[in-house]
Amino acid sequence: MKLTQNKILITGGGSGIGLGLTERFVKEGNTVIVCGRRESALKEVTDKFPAVITRVCDLANEVERINLFNWVGENHPDLNVLVNNAGIQNWMNITNDDFYERAHDEIEINVTAPVHLSKMFLNLKSLNTIMNVSSGLAFIPLSKVPVYCATKAFLRSFTLSLRHQLSTSNVEVIEIIPPALNTDLGGPGIHNEFPPVSEFIESIFKQLKDGKTELTFGMSEDRANVNNNTIAEYFARMNP
Repeated sequence: MKLTQNKILITGGGSGIGLGLTERFVKEGNTVIVCGRRESALKEVTDKFPAVITRVCDLANEVERINLFNWVGENHPDLNVLVNNAGIQNWMNITNDDFYERAHDEIEINVTAPVHLSKMFLNLKSLNTIMNVSSGLAFIPLSKVPVYCATKAFLRSFTLSLRHQLSTSNVEVIEIIPPALNTDLGGPGIHNEFPPVSEFIESIFKQLKDGKTELTFGMSEDRANVNNNTIAEYFARMNP
């Protein structure tokens, strides 16, 4: 993937990893479009990076996903990079009364949205890169976030198949595999002890410059290299 002079859509680009990607892609000389559910978060992005284009969109809503694609097609038909970054993480137990409702929301945003967006945006003749943000938890689950881990395992599998299916096309498929980072994913304060997003972004951009299509960092690199002999050991360590 060339790192400059792209037009990039980043879902969930108003905070966390999405914001880190937005900042770095802007610095690399790209045009960046960010969509998110919270208008206030998007305004904070444009206050800091006035060149960023924003669009309010609830990716859990199929109609809004379609409207997003149509808006991009009408206003930014030269878009060439889609970054499926938006995601939610629910710390919950299957015995919780609202487990199914929260699981449904997680699946809609973490699974259905990137699948739907990938299918639609492949209709843009200019598209040459799809980047999917999965997780180190795609390889070994943390039982406190059971549906989140399952959705990331799905996205990991889908990305592998997508890369293979598009291998004879001009579309490159890249997987970003973050570990736990100091973001508000799952709720404020939960991940305060983990590495900052800035270190992660610096690492994956070095990997992009090296032409890699699976981008890992820290613990996610370790988990991406596990095999059947070590999965049980990792699971027991993560889920005492």
